[in-house]
Amino acid sequence: MRFLIVCAILAVQATAAMADKVSLYAAGSLRAALGDVARDFERASGHAVATTFAPSGLLRQRIEKGEPAQVFASANMKHPKTLEKAGRAGPVTRFARNKLCAIAQPGLAVTTDNLLSVLLDPKVRVGTSTPKADPSGDYAWKLFGRADKVKPGALATLDAKALKLTGGPTSAKAPKGRNQYGWVMENRRADVFLTYCTNAVLARKQVPDLQIVAIPEALSVGAEYGLTVLKDAPPAAHDLAAYILSPAGQKVLAAYGFDSP
Repeated sequence: MRFLIVCAILAVQATAAMADKVSLYAAGSLRAALGDVARDFERASGHAVATTFAPSGLLRQRIEKGEPAQVFASANMKHPKTLEKAGRAGPVTRFARNKLCAIAQPGLAVTTDNLLSVLLDPKVRVGTSTPKADPSGDYAWKLFGRADKVKPGALATLDAKALKLTGGPTSAKAPKGRNQYGWVMENRRADVFLTYCTNAVLARKQVPDLQIVAIPEALSVGAEYGLTVLKDAPPAAHDLAAYILSPAGQKVLAAYGFDSP
C-alpha cells in the first residue's frame, strides 16, 4: 500500500511538472534568437520550454492537425491570424520585424545597384525558400512583384527560374549544427539566395566567404512577425509570450538583427 501511495504522489508531481512545461512553436528564422530567449525565460521563471522550429506555414498546418503548441511565433502575421480566426488562438501581436537580403557566392560581381540585373541573368541560379510553406518564400515573390514594376516581365522570368531550395516539406535539410542557408550556398546549389537578413548573417558566420547584398529600396520587402498564444494554454504560456515582448526578450531579438515592432 505504501508503495502505491508513493507511486501516486510521484505521478501527481510528474503531471504538475509537465503542466509547467511550455510548448513554443516558432519560425526557423527565430531558432537562434528565440532559443536564447527561451533559455532566459527558463532561468527567470522556472518553467521549462520545449521548442519546435520549422517553416511557419508547416507549423500552422501541424497545429491545425492537433500538435500541442501553446505559443506560436510566426515569420508573418497571416499564419497566426488564420489560427485566431478559426478560434484556435488568441489575439495576434506583432513582436519583431525583419527584411530580405541576398546571399551571393564569393566572386560573383553583384552589388545593391546591379542586383536585379544579376537575378535576371539566365546564367545566375536564384534560390529561395518555398512559398506558402515558408513566409520567406512568400516575401521573395513579393520582391519579384516589385521587380516587375521596375522592369516589366521580371516577375515571369524570376517565377520561372527561382529554385525553391528550403522551407518545403521535402526540402533537403542541413546536417545538425549547420545553418541551412550557409549549407545550401556552400554546396553551390544557388548563385544568389534571397532570405532574411538575419539568416544571411548566421550563414556567413559559418561560411565566411559569402557576400551579403542589401536589397535596393525599390525592391525592398519587410517581414512582420506575429505572436499568439493557443487557446486553453496554461498561464506559463502567456508568461512566455509576455517575456518575448518584454525589454529583455526584445534585447535578445535585437542582438540577432531583428527590428523592434
